[in-house]
Amino acid sequence: MVTTATSFGRNGVADWIIQRFTALVLASYTLFWVAFFFITPEINYTIWQELFSQLWMRIFTLLALLSIAAHGWIGLWGVVTDYLTTRMMGSTGLVLRMLVLGIYAIVTIAYLVWGIEILWGAK
Repeated sequence: MVTTATSFGRNGVADWIIQRFTALVLASYTLFWVAFFFITPEINYTIWQELFSQLWMRIFTLLALLSIAAHGWIGLWGVVTDYLTTRMMGSTGLVLRMLVLGIYAIVTIAYLVWGIEILWGAK
């Protein structure tokens, strides 16, 4: 039986809504950066530091990091459950699926911890 990517008693609609919300966050974050680079004539360390010293920017960046993790997890889960199946590959499909998702989870957690340390760590 195939469950959903978040699989905490939800259905596929919850995953769809989460993925659409995270896509909006990521699109907003990308548009912000495009506008920032067009509006700011010169970017140096001082400007960069002033931008990231703002609480709203740290929260926005943290939300973008969390959105990348969630969006990627749901997307990758959908791909591996479609293509790495026991029907197509026998028990190897299940092992490969768990390996791919496990590697993604480890790498994503490492990047999230690293990103949080960069954003909120000691100055």
